[in-house]
Amino acid sequence: MIVLFAQCRGNLPVSYEERQSYLRDCFDRNADFVQRETIVYGLPVTFYFFNTLAAETQLEEQIFRLFQENESVHPSTLLHDYSRRQPQNQAQLKSMLVSGNIVATISGDENWYVLSLENTIARPISEPDSERIIRGAHDGFIEKLDTNIHLLRYRLKDPSLTVEFIELGSRTNTRVAIVYIQDLVNDTLLTEVKRRLAYIDTDMIISPGYIEEFIEDNTMSFFPQLLNTERPDRVEGNIMEGRIALLCEGTPTALIAPATFFSFYQSPDDYNSRWIPATFIRLLRLFSFLIAITLPAFYISVIGFHLEVIPNDLIWPVKYAVEGIPYPPLIEALIMEVTIELIREAGIRLPSPISQTIGIVGGLVIGDAVVQAGLISNLMIVVVAITAISSFIVPSNEMSTTVRLLRFPLMVLAATFGFVGIVFGLIFILINLCKLETLGVPYFAPFAPLRLTDWKDTFVRFPLWTMSRRPADAKPKLIVRLRDTRGWKQE
Repeated sequence: MIVLFAQCRGNLPVSYEERQSYLRDCFDRNADFVQRETIVYGLPVTFYFFNTLAAETQLEEQIFRLFQENESVHPSTLLHDYSRRQPQNQAQLKSMLVSGNIVATISGDENWYVLSLENTIARPISEPDSERIIRGAHDGFIEKLDTNIHLLRYRLKDPSLTVEFIELGSRTNTRVAIVYIQDLVNDTLLTEVKRRLAYIDTDMIISPGYIEEFIEDNTMSFFPQLLNTERPDRVEGNIMEGRIALLCEGTPTALIAPATFFSFYQSPDDYNSRWIPATFIRLLRLFSFLIAITLPAFYISVIGFHLEVIPNDLIWPVKYAVEGIPYPPLIEALIMEVTIELIREAGIRLPSPISQTIGIVGGLVIGDAVVQAGLISNLMIVVVAITAISSFIVPSNEMSTTVRLLRFPLMVLAATFGFVGIVFGLIFILINLCKLETLGVPYFAPFAPLRLTDWKDTFVRFPLWTMSRRPADAKPKLIVRLRDTRGWKQE
């Protein structure tokens, strides 16, 4: 229990009766606003709170019991012992009430007493469904900000771990935590993040998604520029490289800044397994990026323009498969891609047992029916299936969405110019990746600008003992993170 004491200042009402009238007028329409009055030391003491936010049972068990055990002591003396901070105006006092605190007033006493007895309701800590791993920790953030900070401090017992709180949203007053390592984070980066957050002037901040759109460099880009995660170990690994994490009250998602393209293809599993299988899986993920955005376009180009690239043994099977389809390849691909997206969205919105049924029905019944009806070719079904699987390999949901979107303009270019259109589309994507920046950090680092020393943890994952330097993209103060960890072999 923490009791906060505040003297009446500014435009706060002074007398006992004025305070009763003021608070009653402010919150009288709220059915959950409670006013409880008791007599202590012969003086009326009134408590004001929202019973849906404050812990009324703790009020009875702690505060009322304290009064009963000290009947000969003035109530102000008992509450003064727990004084902490002061509300400066009416807005701050209201904010304390709607935040779950209990406000107490004593007849004849001009002081305010604010008791922090919030009724905490939070779900159990569990592993995020969208970021499951095989080896390693299986816990994740929840909607309670203090619990999320605890998960980070429990893992990272470093005195330099710094947590700063700010409030965003003039009406929601959402508490946001800025988390970083003081002696690692670049001062210029930290100042820039705080500057962009200070410019947010809106009445509502509900989730990190709001913050992300306000502070990202290029909102018109397809690519996400801040990394979203619900895993404490992923946040820990990034802030240990000099990055900054933003956590928001009421949501289990953390934002990590700055982020690069390759950070979206890294997973905690990469560091929980040996480097050879980790490298293979990471290369598979990056290869899936090319498959997911180019395979439908490649199919359209081959069928529409470049049949000569098909081996001789496959010409007749391909011709037989596409013969009789009433639509051009582009329309055929669009129909199936949109159908897959509809099935995916339906599976997300429906309960788990029903969503599995929808997936089976969509994958088997609809797929077989459209082929039997002669609307879609067998080859198109195979292409769409491989493309969908490749887009789901990405560890980040935001990047997975980007991959699914990029395939559509490439399909249009392929239907218009064939292989030439695909090449121009890929060049445009590469130019955008090289040009994009996030908080002053090149998005495609360490590929552009080229920094070979940082390639140890991008396309491949070298053994941990070889990665003696932190990635330079976040410009950390301390670049060296380990020294001779294999010296035992020389003894």
